[in-house]
Amino acid sequence: MPHDDHDHPHSLLPPEPALRVKALESILVAKGLVDPAAMAAILDTYETKVGPHLGAKVVARAWADPAFRALLLTDTNAAMTRMGIGGRQGEHVVAVENTAQTHNMVVCTLCSCYPWPLLGIPPAWYKSDAYRARAVREPRKVLAEFGVTLPEGRSVRVWDSTAEVRYLVIPMRPDGTDGMDEAALTTLVTRDSMIGTGLAEAPQ
Repeated sequence: MPHDDHDHPHSLLPPEPALRVKALESILVAKGLVDPAAMAAILDTYETKVGPHLGAKVVARAWADPAFRALLLTDTNAAMTRMGIGGRQGEHVVAVENTAQTHNMVVCTLCSCYPWPLLGIPPAWYKSDAYRARAVREPRKVLAEFGVTLPEGRSVRVWDSTAEVRYLVIPMRPDGTDGMDEAALTTLVTRDSMIGTGLAEAPQ
């Protein structure tokens, strides 16, 4: 498989996709269609102010605080607001909790609806035709390809995101974390575990 997106020390130019983005940006700015300051602010928002680190904080608080967990599962947006999290693509979010009986997994079969304020920009595989089709038809096989093998008897429930409702998976809290505070718990929550294609990491 070609690795065109790798950085090469011998070149001072950015990778090809970055060059294309920069070229498009330059054209839009030159035509007066885009304000460079506004574009920089938007990029900063999606690179630093939203993303999986916020979703991880939500999950960690749910693990550590039973009252917050109850609110998160009954009114996810109210819980997000309590933590100062919200914004475009996060207007209607529903949290679903993994248990010993049920593993939840999220897909968007129509396009790539995704809770951006909690998880940032969706990964390429989430938007791919293969994932969108196979996650519904054969979720266990897809999970196995992500390295997730579930115990016998644990069912898989697939949630289909739409423009109206997006989902956040609350992964099961790993064993051996009873004495950990929220900050430490946050480090165990991965982006994929909040989509359902991964599990929370075990403590070191």
